[in-house]
Amino acid sequence: MLCALAALLLIAAGQMQRLLNAERDQLGFVHVQPLQNAPPILAFTTVALGGFRGLIANALWIRTSELQEDNKYFEMVQLADWITKLQPHMVQVWLVQAWNMAYNVSVKFKNPEDRWLWVQRGISLLRDEGLRYNPNQSLMYRELSWIFQHKVGANLDDAHMTYKLHWAQQMQQIFPDGRPNTNELAHPTDALWRERSQKLRDVYKMDPAIIARVDQEYGPLDWRLPGAQAVYWAEMGRIYADAKDQETLRRSVFQTMRLTCFIGGGITPGVTNVTPDNFFLRPNLELIPTISSTYEKLIAEEKDPNQTISFKTAHKNFLKEAIPLLYVDAEETKAAYWFKYLKQNYTNSFAPGETLDSYVFKTLTEDTGETDMNKVMSALLGLAHREYLCLIFQEYDKVQKLHALTQKIWDHYNVQIKSSEQRLRIPDLKSIRQFVLSQMLDPEGPFPYYLSPINRASLRKELGLPVEGTVAAPEHAYGTETNSVPGPQAAH
Repeated sequence: MLCALAALLLIAAGQMQRLLNAERDQLGFVHVQPLQNAPPILAFTTVALGGFRGLIANALWIRTSELQEDNKYFEMVQLADWITKLQPHMVQVWLVQAWNMAYNVSVKFKNPEDRWLWVQRGISLLRDEGLRYNPNQSLMYRELSWIFQHKVGANLDDAHMTYKLHWAQQMQQIFPDGRPNTNELAHPTDALWRERSQKLRDVYKMDPAIIARVDQEYGPLDWRLPGAQAVYWAEMGRIYADAKDQETLRRSVFQTMRLTCFIGGGITPGVTNVTPDNFFLRPNLELIPTISSTYEKLIAEEKDPNQTISFKTAHKNFLKEAIPLLYVDAEETKAAYWFKYLKQNYTNSFAPGETLDSYVFKTLTEDTGETDMNKVMSALLGLAHREYLCLIFQEYDKVQKLHALTQKIWDHYNVQIKSSEQRLRIPDLKSIRQFVLSQMLDPEGPFPYYLSPINRASLRKELGLPVEGTVAAPEHAYGTETNSVPGPQAAH
């Protein structure tokens, strides 16, 4: 009798425990969820330690904070790894550990290749492990987007070009020309596309459907570059984000788009096999209409007057920055279109009577009423540098227009200063171009990535100079193009 009663009570207790567990889960009292598809070591740890693993994780977290204060980042890596195994749903640990690897540990190394290994580890930690156990946490996506945008995509790290090069070489295996063939990636028709599709999903954890949506809304993007990845992961985060995080992720998208548009969102056209010799980034000015349209949409949909003003200001500033870039890129018609657009939509964009030419000259030289010789020289050196880069890639129409623009700015400056003011005089264009060209042709010069031996040889050929390492070019050869456009006339 007693045995039967005990068995009945045990059955009832089991049923009640299941009900209690379900209610605790619904109310959010269960902080330790069962792990799905976890590695054996992690599954064993979480089961064997039970509730005690939270206490151990807290102790390790306190120790990690102490190590961070002492700048002992390598020790932090191991402790943080233990914490993620004890508490895999503790989002903040994943974020701190990934940041530590990508930022703090990487800069301890001087070799760019060593730095890239640690940046990759930070990316992989979030993408491959953190999101595996926390797929609905928008903060994880936001941090992953930030690493691509800021650490890899921006130019604040001395090794940023190494990061971009290695990432482009990885992604070109899936996007050979940078453009996403999402139909083949989603429904591959041959062995090559099946391999690419599997790699995209299994290695890089990316969905072709999301890629297609992102490229349609924000593109055209070069998916070999970090900007596209930053936008992708920010958009993934928006799927799970609440209202507060939605705004943060939306800003992340805009910051990335601006960075991609102005700093470097495109590889040289025609390059399908990225190497250190041909890896050269250029602004992706094709994104200007897309970004402008997105601003217009946000302004139209925004209900908060203060936020509307903020969006309008950002929109205006974006286009004001885009116009000189279009002008310098020999896209004067497009520059004129956006100049007219701003005058019509933002009446206070320009000074009264200001023309497109005067605005571009003022922006390039940062002329604020006083003639700044250093800023004018910086603009002329930059334009001469860009002129020779276009010559390397045989963009002769742009070379012609850049040459003319350089002359206009030089003439404009000399009109502004008085002939008696010797202290404000700048060198003639022949000397300026000679200086820039001598740097670009120097194997030990300041342009190691896009001025590779192949590119230097192309530049020498266009200018009719001797092959590098054979007969030294006479000094005057660097300035022979002063009164004519360099390259096209010499080469053709």
